[in-house]
Amino acid sequence: MKRVGVIYREGFVKNIKEHISENKGVFLLSYTKLSSPQISDLRKDLRKAGADVFVSKNALARIALKEVEQEPLAEKISGQTAFVWTAADSAAISKILVKFAKDMKSVAVQGGILDGKLLTEGDVQRLSELPSREVLLSQLLGTIQAPLTRFAGALNAKSRDLLSILKQLGEKKGGNQ
Repeated sequence: MKRVGVIYREGFVKNIKEHISENKGVFLLSYTKLSSPQISDLRKDLRKAGADVFVSKNALARIALKEVEQEPLAEKISGQTAFVWTAADSAAISKILVKFAKDMKSVAVQGGILDGKLLTEGDVQRLSELPSREVLLSQLLGTIQAPLTRFAGALNAKSRDLLSILKQLGEKKGGNQ
C-alpha cells in the first residue's frame, strides 16, 4: 500500500504532465521575494490573456519535465518555480511574462515549450517581440489582397484614361459649349 505522500506527489506530477501535453504553450518562471499582491496581479493579467499559473515544488517539476522528455528545461529550475500554460496566443503570454520580468528584477523566464519544442530564454524574448496574432493575420490578409487591389486599380486606370481621352477629344472639337 502506498503512503499518502507518495500518492500526493504522483498526482502532482501527473497534473503537470497533463497540462504540458494539453497546452500548446508552457513557460517556466522562477521568482523570489514577490509579494502576494504582485503574484495576484500577474495571475489576473495572464488569466485575461488566456493562461493559467501553477506553482510547483522544484523536485516535482523536474520529475514531470524529465518524464515529458524536456530535460534541458528541467535543469534550469531554480528558486521558486511556476508554470504558465496556455492554449491561447503564446506571443501575447510571452509579452506579459517578459514585461513582468523586466519590472520585477527577482523574476526570470527560464524558458518554455511551444508545440512540443523547447524554448530558451532568448526564444521567449524573441517570441514576445512578435506582433499579436490579430496583427499578423491582418498583415497576411493585406499581402493576399495587394495583387488583386493593384489589378483592379489597373483596370480602372484604363477606363479612366479612355474617358479622359474622349473628354479631351470632345473639348477639342468644340463639344460642351
